[in-house]
Amino acid sequence: MVNKLSTNLETIELLVLDVDGVLTDGQLVLHGDGRESKCFHTHDGHGIRMWQRAGGKTALLSGRYSEPTQRRAEQLEIAHVIQNCHFKLPALEALLEELHLKREHVAYVGDDLPDLPAIRFAGLGVATANAVDEVKREADYVTMRPGGQGAVRETIEYILKNSGRWQALMERYLA
Repeated sequence: MVNKLSTNLETIELLVLDVDGVLTDGQLVLHGDGRESKCFHTHDGHGIRMWQRAGGKTALLSGRYSEPTQRRAEQLEIAHVIQNCHFKLPALEALLEELHLKREHVAYVGDDLPDLPAIRFAGLGVATANAVDEVKREADYVTMRPGGQGAVRETIEYILKNSGRWQALMERYLA
């Protein structure tokens, strides 16, 4: 569902993702020994790989530190991982400065109130289907799929298909 899309999707170069509630369904599994588990959807992982093959950069921006998040980022070769970040907009602005990108070049996907400033700032602000109402109201695009169940993949496909980058990726699978 598109709310108020005004960004040219061809200019999106950086995909910034919240983790809990976006790459996962938001549930935290804490084991008796203190270890933590998270479930990540393989469709999202493959979508991130497709985004990277199309030349896009990816960053994770999470309000809490989690070893499973770090391991998943390593598996997907995500170079920019910012964890334990309680004020996401200043961290996002610093990342854009480091990468020499403008706000119009970033898509941010979030689900909860701490994501709201970044969603409002980004060229494309995306809320997952399971996002809180305030986030959905401010987003440019609201996914049909909830976080942890393909919302990231849906976002990536939306950007790639509507920016002319999808068909070149399909040649790999249709050859």
